[in-house]
Amino acid sequence: MGCYRKAKLALDALTSYTSKIVTRPSVEESAFSRIYQDGSLSSASNPVKFSGFSKSCNFYQRLGSGSQMGVNKINYNPFLGNGIGAKRFYYVDRYRVQHFKPRGPKRWFRNPRTVLIVVLVGSGAFITVYYGNLETVPYTKRRHFVLLSKTMERKMGETQFEQMKAAFKGKMLPALHPESVRMRLIAQDIIDALQRGLKREQVWSDMGYASQESDMAHEASAHETLKALSEREEKIEGKWYKEDEILDDNWVQQCRKKEKGLKADASHLDGLNWEILVVNEPVVNAFCLPGGKIVVFTGLLEHFRTDAEIATIIGHEVGHAVARHAAEGITKNLWVAILQLILYQFIMPDIANAMSVLFLRLPFSRRMEIEADYVGLLLMASAGYDPRIAPRVYEKLGKLTGDSALRDYLSTHPSGKRRAQLLAQAQVMEEALHIYRDRIAGRGDEGFFL
Repeated sequence: MGCYRKAKLALDALTSYTSKIVTRPSVEESAFSRIYQDGSLSSASNPVKFSGFSKSCNFYQRLGSGSQMGVNKINYNPFLGNGIGAKRFYYVDRYRVQHFKPRGPKRWFRNPRTVLIVVLVGSGAFITVYYGNLETVPYTKRRHFVLLSKTMERKMGETQFEQMKAAFKGKMLPALHPESVRMRLIAQDIIDALQRGLKREQVWSDMGYASQESDMAHEASAHETLKALSEREEKIEGKWYKEDEILDDNWVQQCRKKEKGLKADASHLDGLNWEILVVNEPVVNAFCLPGGKIVVFTGLLEHFRTDAEIATIIGHEVGHAVARHAAEGITKNLWVAILQLILYQFIMPDIANAMSVLFLRLPFSRRMEIEADYVGLLLMASAGYDPRIAPRVYEKLGKLTGDSALRDYLSTHPSGKRRAQLLAQAQVMEEALHIYRDRIAGRGDEGFFL
């Protein structure tokens, strides 16, 4: 009897203990009830499958058995902020689907609002910089984009000129040499014509000679200087035919018509100290640096002896300075370099370089040479030199430098024949002849660049 009572008490205690274990909600059930409480998912009282989990699955039974075995084990659920470990937040989209928010800093391009702000601000800055640096070239009225400031351009030209004088020390002709005097007077005529063409109220200083070297032998031969100054240029009776006209310069006339009435920008010419230097080198070349620094080599003077021929070349070089081609070239090279970096991602660097030179750099350079030819033609006509000589000069220059059929495509300068044909066109040459006749007759020709 006593054994029966003890057995019954033990059985009742075991039954009571097992009933407490079964009725107590487990950690997993409470977790599921909290996950499914939004209505779109199920609660613990209405079990449904969620990613393959249910109360009857093996994984759930293993978790439950761990609890039944008395193991004190807390399972972390990423959706619950139970303070254990790093929190993983989530959001619910319009379809009531829950998504984890990505960890780490947000990328700006994933936010449409941020992208819109960046695009608007960037576009505004680009438009401001672009239109704030647009300038109008005299005569052609071409609008070009130049990033380099006028002050920086002038300093670069003056620095390069000083370096060149140091490099050619001992080879520069003295200031009283007949050729030095002749070059200085021709250049002064071109600069005076530029002043009239732009209607500049400011009078530039007289053309100076850059070399301070003196030579007693040249000073003694003053009669040669007077003879060189008294020589009269032979009258040119050359005839020009309209049959030679070609239509390769339509862009010049289109720019002039499109931008008619637009004021040319020539503020970079204000206060220039024009200087010329003759270098005793057998090089058929001349150039004008930014800042009004002109360099002529004696090799050029051996082939072009008349004043009109020299005026054609000096007028062309001054035309580069008037149109700011050096500063524009630096800006163009910047854009070409950026384009090359982009092309490097898709094609070989050698091919990208060849394409940029062939299709961008060389065509731009040839176009600038043609524009300088046009500006120089008007300058020499206003200076009193017959503009009909210019086509012959460029044709002769092409023969000296070696013209070829591919030069119009593979060189920085157009062929001499092509330049001569362009300048012989009716609309260009007749305009220059009109300025030339007005100048010879003593009539005013101010403002022909505007």
